[in-house]
Amino acid sequence: MDSSEYLEFLNSRCSVREYSDENISDEEITYLLDCVTTAPSAGNLEAWDTVLVRDAGRKEALSDAAMGQLQVLNAPAVFVICANYVRSMSRYGDRGILYAVQDATIACTYLMLAAHALQIRTCWVGAFDEETVREIVFLPPHIRPIALLCVGKGRLPSQLTERMAVSEHVHIEEWYHNA
Repeated sequence: MDSSEYLEFLNSRCSVREYSDENISDEEITYLLDCVTTAPSAGNLEAWDTVLVRDAGRKEALSDAAMGQLQVLNAPAVFVICANYVRSMSRYGDRGILYAVQDATIACTYLMLAAHALQIRTCWVGAFDEETVREIVFLPPHIRPIALLCVGKGRLPSQLTERMAVSEHVHIEEWYHNA
């Protein structure tokens, strides 16, 4: 893939909230997990973990924890992406908390892009009650849920959302401000 194909690939990815009934195969799950393990991480400690949820009752509970977001309930699979503080704090002390959150975020992005490469649709969900999610998937105290990634076969919207111009995000040397 050349650079223009890669940019086209990135521009064609979007959040999808409606999924078909088609399951994600074990082979597809394996591919996604193989891809996510290539994500860079602080000190190569890979301070992230994920819980794969396919059970309808558990997805319903996660949907409730996510303020009733139906894509959590309707996706064939939901990955609960977690930061593993102990793994990074063992080397970096308190700063390892931030690194674990960053590692989990990067891992979720890799998982999302790997799914897109398979033409599997995703929706990143960040709005959820952490304690409830923790209870649903039995997370230990040193693990923090960072995102729910809904994964499934679905239709792309007829029109992709517009993005802000690069110039709206980039500041050279310093943040511009009016004096």
